[in-house]
This record gives sequence, structure tokens and C-alpha cells, in this order.
Amino acid sequence: MKFMKLGSKPDTFHTEEATRTVISDVPSDLVIHVNNVSYLLHKFPLLPKCGLLQRLFSDSDDSNTATVDLHDIPGGEDAFELCAKFCYGMTINLSANNFVPAFCAAKFLGMTDSVDKGNFMVKLEAFFKSCILEGWKDSIITLQTTVKLPEWSENLGIIRMCIDSIVEKILTPPGKVTWSYTYTRPGYDKKQSVPRDWWTEDISDLNIDMFRCIIIAIRSTFMLPPGLIGEALHVYACRWLPDTTKTIPPESSASQTEEIRQKNRRILETIVSMIPAERGSVSVGFLLRLLSIANYLGASTVTRTDLARKASVQFEEATVNQLLFPSHSSSDQQFYDTDLVLAVLQSYLILWRRLSPEPAESSQSVKSIQKVGKLIDSYLQVVAKDVNMPVSKAVSVAEALPDIARKDHNELYKAINIYLKQEHPDLSKSDKKRLCRVLDCQKLSQELRSHAVKNEWLPLRTVVQVLFFDQESSTGRATGHRKSPQELIQISGKQTPAISEPNIRSIQLGSDNQFSREEGTRRSSLPETSIRDHQKMKRTDKKVVRGETEEDESQKGKNSRDEGNSANKLNTRR
Repeated sequence: MKFMKLGSKPDTFHTEEATRTVISDVPSDLVIHVNNVSYLLHKFPLLPKCGLLQRLFSDSDDSNTATVDLHDIPGGEDAFELCAKFCYGMTINLSANNFVPAFCAAKFLGMTDSVDKGNFMVKLEAFFKSCILEGWKDSIITLQTTVKLPEWSENLGIIRMCIDSIVEKILTPPGKVTWSYTYTRPGYDKKQSVPRDWWTEDISDLNIDMFRCIIIAIRSTFMLPPGLIGEALHVYACRWLPDTTKTIPPESSASQTEEIRQKNRRILETIVSMIPAERGSVSVGFLLRLLSIANYLGASTVTRTDLARKASVQFEEATVNQLLFPSHSSSDQQFYDTDLVLAVLQSYLILWRRLSPEPAESSQSVKSIQKVGKLIDSYLQVVAKDVNMPVSKAVSVAEALPDIARKDHNELYKAINIYLKQEHPDLSKSDKKRLCRVLDCQKLSQELRSHAVKNEWLPLRTVVQVLFFDQESSTGRATGHRKSPQELIQISGKQTPAISEPNIRSIQLGSDNQFSREEGTRRSSLPETSIRDHQKMKRTDKKVVRGETEEDESQKGKNSRDEGNSANKLNTRR
């Protein structure tokens, strides 16, 4: 940081209660009130350097003590004192930290070169242009201090010149960067070459309005890739927004908490508005985190919808850990925020259907949705361990995916098994059926079918379905042909109208009453009983496939008996 030292006399200002006095043999003849502080000073040397004071006391008698109120001086008493010490020739040190209030106060007092040659304004302007604007950190610090005097800083051009200086340095090729900068992220070695995003750490110290001005100015040049803009947004969000991966304690009073939430909402909405439209400019993990923060802060519906849409574009690139956010809703008892994942998933499916109305099995759209399917099933395996996770939430996430998203249901079965076995062993019978209804037993591997048959946590109907399809698979392998569900429901060679998979299984297995059992029945006897039911049903299905019914069998037997009786009668006549 650059400094400028002015004056050579020692500082002789003395404080007594709320009064500041210059130690001097000459009695004070000028009283200046600034806020709650009274300054007992002298008309000379102040009047020769301050145009404002010259105008105020142009008609006063020099022998009388003059009094004036300067409560509206920018920068307050500290800024006024710097100007007063300059008039007395006392030593003062100027830097980026106190330049703005000193410059604005000097302008207010009229300490220009037209009033006195070599006046305070001239020296401050020279320091600003030759030192502050030439330095990287000095420009940023000066821009930070303009927050306390925004109107004065804007009118005097301080903000514009600082922003121009910062943007010019950001656009400098990294190899030519020679000024000091900070780079505090873990893993960074100062011996390495200057990274392309070296500037993002420093400008994250600015308030959101100044930060936004710099980002807009950078983007208007079209000289930096969107990824660097996205990195700057990411660094700023980490610096100022709360971490929703942890349980956040309330800060002090309720009013202060709401004030902080409003400030954070404004920061969040500003960051979201600056995210580049190009895909990959920010990571999907960052977008999901912003959505979690938006839910926590109670951001507007427009902001949350926009974030869900942006995240859905890159959803297939997400990992399970990036989906794990705690729920901060007061109405939910579960730990994980499944509503967040469901919102992004639904937004992804809307986009996917719009771009791929009739996807081919080998197309990129199918690969994309199957990747999302694996992600969701892996996510369900994690949230299934939450003891407070309701069945309705788990089912909603599982059912949201279309059939094409899953090549098999192995991972989905694992998630259901975890949910039933580890944390929800006392789940009601109806809830178990509701959960297992999303499972397609035909899409389980042989290994998991064997596991499911012995799984005492599954509802009986699901186990019977597994046995049925397992037997069908074994029969198909033995004969070289496996009957599809549509083939099994052909009656008299005619195909029934299109029926959904759940209804197909219902037709194959019959009503729920057919397979109802007492809750206390030992599960160890399940396979034998179920296989007998399955074999009986299998014989019936074979008759159905051949187009035979029980009435056909009876009629066929009756016709055979009639033919036999007719033959006997004929033999008797003969």
C-alpha cells in the first residue's frame, strides 16, 4: 500500500472531553462544531486555505471569535481534522484507507489551487492518480471506502476511475502481472505462475454493488471467457453467503437475523442475475448450492425457478455429494432436502422431453437420462438411511424418472432394501407396498432376485412377483425363448389393448386377495407356498396362452364322452 506524508510540524491537537484544541500561545478565535465535537482553532491559517470559511467570515470582524457549524461535512470530524492539520502544517499520513473522506472534505471546504497555490486538493489529486490508481490493492481499498460517501464519490469521479483501473488490471495477461495480489485458496503455491483467476479473491472483498459494476464492466469487453466470470461469482458467493451444508444457528435478535437474511437475499439474487448463459460457465455443484441457499433464505420463486432451470441443464454432471443438502424447512423433519433434488429433476425432465421427444436407444439423450437415473438411484440409497424420511418423498423422487432412465432396477432395489431394513423396519404394510410398487421385478439381476426371495423385509406380493419372473426367466432360458408380459396375456391369439407394466403384472398375478397372508406367517415357509401358487397360476397361464378355458376343457371332455357313446352304439348295431 502506498502512503503520502504531508507536513513537518508535530501534531499538537489536544482532546478534553468533547473539545479538540490546538496547543498554542495564541488564543483561539475560531470555533467549529462538527457533529458532537467542538474544535477551538484559529482563523489563520485556516481561512487562507479554505474557500468556504473565507465566504462565511468575509464580513466578520477579525478581532471577534467566530463560530460555525459544519455538521454536513463529508467524512465527519476525522476528515475535517485532516484538513485542519494540513492548514497548520502538521504531519499527516494519507493512504487508500483515508483518501476518500479527506478528498471529499477538502472539496467541501474549497481547498483548491485557486484559493491557495499548492493547496490540499491538488496534492490529493496527484496522490490519487500517481499512486492509488497505479496500485492493485490501493484501487480496491479506495473503492471499498467510497461506500460511506457514495454520492460524493460518484460526483467526484472516484468510483468510475477506481473501477476503470481495476478492470484494466484484470484484463492484463497473467504473464504480465507484476503487482502484488492475494491468493489464499488451499493448494496454491506462490512459486507457481500467476493463475488466470488471480483477481477473483481480491475483488470479493467489495460490496455487492461495486462487485457487480466490475463484473459488468469486464463482461462488456468480451475479453475474458465465461468460465472466469463464473469463478469470480463462485468465490464471491463463498465469501459472503451462508453455508447451507451445516445447521446455521440464528444470529442474536430476530430483527438482526431478518436484516441479515434480506442482505443475503440481495447478494444471492444479484449473483444469479450475473451468471453467464453459456453452459459450463459455473459448475452444477455451485448452482445446486445456490438453490439450497435460496431455499434457506426464502428467496423469490423467480430466483429459485431460474436456479433449478440452470442446474437442470448440467444435471447429468452432478455427483451424489453435490445433492446432499440438509432441509431447513420448519415443516419437514427429515434431514435431507429432497424437494430441492426433485425440483431440479423435474426441470431436467421438462428440458429433456422438449429436446428429445422420441429418443433412439443409442442417442445421446438416452445416455444422458440414464446417467441421471444412476445418479438418482445412488442418491436414494443415501437418503434412505434418514430415519425421518417419509415414504412419500422417497417414492416421489423414484417415480419421477421415466422407464427409459433405468436399464435395470438393481440400484433402485438396493435403495428400497436400505430404506426397509436399516432405518424403517416397522413400516406399515401399505407403505411397504407403496414403496415397492416402483420396483420392476423383471429388471432385477439373477443375483438380486435370489436376494429378494429371501428378503423378509419385502411385502409378500413383491416376493411372489420376483418368484414369478424368476421362474419365467428360467423357463425362457431352458426353451430358448422367454415370454414377454404381452405374450402371457394373449387370449385366443388376440392381443389385448395397451396395458401399463403395473397392470400387466396385476393380470399375471391376479388380485391382491389371491396372495394375502396373515402377518404372523413365518417367512421361512414363503418360497415353498409361493412356488405352489406360482405353479398353479403357471398352468392356468399356459391354458390361457393356448386359448383354452375351464369351460373349453369341460366341453372338450363332454364331446369325447359323446363320441365314445356313439361308437359303442354303432358297434352294438353291427
